[in-house]
Amino acid sequence: MTLLHAVQCPHCHSEQIVQRGKTARGTQRYLCQNIMCTAGSFLLDYRNRGYVPEVKRTIIDMSLNTSGVRETARVLRMSPDTVLSELNKKKPVLESVNTALLSTRKRDEITVGLERAGEAEMDEMWSFIGKKKEQRWRWHAIDHLTGAVLAYVFGRRQDEVFLKLKGLLEPFGIIQYYNTDHWGAYTRQLEPEIHSPGKRNTQKIERKHLT
Repeated sequence: MTLLHAVQCPHCHSEQIVQRGKTARGTQRYLCQNIMCTAGSFLLDYRNRGYVPEVKRTIIDMSLNTSGVRETARVLRMSPDTVLSELNKKKPVLESVNTALLSTRKRDEITVGLERAGEAEMDEMWSFIGKKKEQRWRWHAIDHLTGAVLAYVFGRRQDEVFLKLKGLLEPFGIIQYYNTDHWGAYTRQLEPEIHSPGKRNTQKIERKHLT
């Protein structure tokens, strides 16, 4: 006796599925008829892992947690070009602040429960475009307690770029900033009582950047 298994849409998990022909390789293609689903057709077995919805979401999650393109490609066993292609598709909806994390933090909990929130580790790292004179800096902030990415910005290693990052961090209610050194932008833009430079409290962000 042959067992029949209902096909579910990998995007909306609907079972309103019909067959929609086959690919050039002979793989069955399916179509989701749920009017709320915008994915359209799909396969149950993708030869290219870059088409798998769960893998696509993992690419975005790893990027938001500061994983590089090569690292993501190595972990997910795909080409760097596939990773870049997916990131470029999602670029319009990606944000420089972790809104998902921010939505879990209630304003009262931030002001009262300081042990749960309010401490951020910050650091900068740079690369270049074409030649080393064309430096491109990423300013990056993570939660000191959990290591979760809070926000990031790209630009020069200048005060105005740091101020953009500081502005993105305001909704998190940061009451203590840690950074790895005494770089002038930090000392000029942060009050001494909320600024603690040094390696002692920046191990998480240093580890991310070294990785």
